[in-house]
Amino acid sequence: MFKKILVPIDGSETAWRALDQATTLGRKFDSELVVINVIQPYNNAALLAVPFDYATINQGNSELEKIGDKVLCLAKEKLAEYGNAVEYVLEVGHPSERVLSVAKKHGCDAIIIGSRGLSGIAELLLGSVSSKVSQYATIPVLIVK
Repeated sequence: MFKKILVPIDGSETAWRALDQATTLGRKFDSELVVINVIQPYNNAALLAVPFDYATINQGNSELEKIGDKVLCLAKEKLAEYGNAVEYVLEVGHPSERVLSVAKKHGCDAIIIGSRGLSGIAELLLGSVSSKVSQYATIPVLIVK
């Protein structure tokens, strides 16, 4: 039924629970997993009011990429005993847009995502990633609390 499942992770507790659910479901259906971490770079309009120079923004983005890599490494450790294929993807951009794009590009049958990530105040202002993914996805989405 689900041959390829996309699992967005950001290091939050709900993301790790989503990964656990994806592992359980993936074993049942002999599914491949695509584990994605999306970093949102410091370049949006909200930062225009903050006096950062270009070098500072680039350094911040580089640090975010390192953190994204570490989150994917943690996922690899958690999935060491998973018996099927797993692909790890680091994306840069708006999280919900990148999740939907990668799901389509990789031909995923489902998305399993945590209900709340690490976005903090931005979530209150812009809406949660899981909400946007479930609203615009053309495949089943399981939101894990």
